[in-house]
Amino acid sequence: MAEGARRPQRRQGGLERALDEIVDIARVPARGDPAVAVVRVPDAVATGEIECEVLVVGGGTGGVAAALAAARRGRRVCLTEETDWLGGQLTAQGVSALDEHDLIERFGGTASYYALRQAIRSHYGTLGLADPERGNPGSCWVSALAFEPTVGVRALTGLLTPFIESGHVRVFLRTKPVAVVTSDGAITTVTTLDLEHHQLTRFRPEFVIDATELGDLLPLAGIEYRVGAETTSETGEPHAQPEEPKPRCVQSLTYTFALERMAAGSMHSIARPEKFEHYRDAQPFSLTIEVHGGEIYGEESGWLDYRLFERMPGTKGPLWTYRRLIDATALPRVSRRDITMFNWPGNDYRDDTILDVPAPRAAAALQDAKRVSLGFLHWLQTAAPATAARIGAPELRLRADVMGTADGLSKHPYIREARRIRALRTVVEQDVSAELVAGPRAAHFADSVGIGWYPIDIHRSGPEDVGVSTRTRPFQIPLGALIPAGISNVAAAAKNIGTTHITNGCYRLHPVEWNIGEAAGALAAWSLATRLSPEQIWRDGDETKRFQRSLLEEGVPLAWIVDVPPGHPSFTAVQLLAVSGRPVAPDSLELVPDAPLSAEQWRAWGGDDEPPPTRAEGARRLSVAGGPVGA
Repeated sequence: MAEGARRPQRRQGGLERALDEIVDIARVPARGDPAVAVVRVPDAVATGEIECEVLVVGGGTGGVAAALAAARRGRRVCLTEETDWLGGQLTAQGVSALDEHDLIERFGGTASYYALRQAIRSHYGTLGLADPERGNPGSCWVSALAFEPTVGVRALTGLLTPFIESGHVRVFLRTKPVAVVTSDGAITTVTTLDLEHHQLTRFRPEFVIDATELGDLLPLAGIEYRVGAETTSETGEPHAQPEEPKPRCVQSLTYTFALERMAAGSMHSIARPEKFEHYRDAQPFSLTIEVHGGEIYGEESGWLDYRLFERMPGTKGPLWTYRRLIDATALPRVSRRDITMFNWPGNDYRDDTILDVPAPRAAAALQDAKRVSLGFLHWLQTAAPATAARIGAPELRLRADVMGTADGLSKHPYIREARRIRALRTVVEQDVSAELVAGPRAAHFADSVGIGWYPIDIHRSGPEDVGVSTRTRPFQIPLGALIPAGISNVAAAAKNIGTTHITNGCYRLHPVEWNIGEAAGALAAWSLATRLSPEQIWRDGDETKRFQRSLLEEGVPLAWIVDVPPGHPSFTAVQLLAVSGRPVAPDSLELVPDAPLSAEQWRAWGGDDEPPPTRAEGARRLSVAGGPVGA
């Protein structure tokens, strides 16, 4: 979050940067004085000191994946999280209708991400979900998997439990970083504040992963970073700012909420919240939105009109089923009535930034963000187009228990953009945009540590933001984007990687953030095992390839070959060949592994003898021979 920083001070052992005050996000009120959420950092000695091999700061989607990856490799991990729920956008931010892609059921996530999805589905399978392998509890049209946030928390905890019980992972909830000491280009200590008891703890890690929602460690550690929108002259991106950078242009944030559709004629409207008229007109509250072709809404650009309960022309469905979490007809044992989560342009908050501003200003902005969402809820209940014949849906009841809060809003706002490291490699628009990249895939990254696919989805912060949403090609996650320049024991693991304001719009979604976190956790373990810094690993091509092979062995795809998924006997071999840059499937996302391998293809892959009978066998032969791995 945004807080007040003290001057850096030289202390025994290094340079300390610390905060005087922070925002306790759980205490931001929807009404009254927002300053009650501002917490002074005690001027006291830490009451505890903990040594660990890997400290993961931020227990969101990327943070949990990072902790799991490092623990799987035998490292002792401490995981901190400022809310009382692990999971970030999956849970505490309420976006539990996953933003994925059309191929996700067959390819496009890591093995551990699929394990998470299956754990969620298995839970609902015990409650009557007809297809516990591929079913969708919400039957929503935005996602193949929607669920209650608490079920996501349970699934994530289940994945961590074996490592907690073995002593490899320790979890510290309601804990936030307030000070960092650096020495000789490395973080030596991180001090955190227990937000419940206001006690300080000092961690002494060997490696640090910043998986916070906003890149909170970057200013504390003196790591160089970017905020907001860059210029075309800086990035070469056609849709960047034309003249000067705009630090204020950070994607809007959103407090999500869940509603239950009660019986027709029942009255559950909330009271009109503060600033309702202002936000009704300024947002504006509307079910008419501008969409860009290739987004989740459809293939055509233009304006779409929605109704709450009726499907309108050109849309995929009514707003009610857009992010429905529970379809009562499919899961009556879970709920007698539908439950839907709302994350819509109408409740995006755009008035102010919460990055690098004083804590009282950030708290006030977060309170206004809550007013926006509560105002949008009141408008849905009283003035939104419910059907062709009816305005308002007072039967919609706020389900505060779904989000686990008193005011019914998510525990943490849904964060779309953070501080971003100045990385060893920065992903730019021309790497991923379908308008700018020919062929079936985005630009090739030889240092790939994962994959993703989602449109560049820009939720603008205001009229100054000129970024546009657009289609992308299926893309890779470059290792260099996880590594900040100038520090030897830190990796980024969330929305703080080396993207731009524009490309952050496609790298910020659930499966991508999970993959980023998993790669960061594996990188931390690899760095400790080899005694090489992340930058040394990245600059040594052979070491990068050894690290990539280790990721493949754990089921992390590095390239888009959709018909050879993790678990396929040729998965590692085909992936190694693809990541080497050889033309494995240059015109398609599919290899067709059992198809004949022509002599021409074999030579293009690096073979110099008689080609094997199939493409899969060719990849395996090269892998055994070391061909593409050392190429």
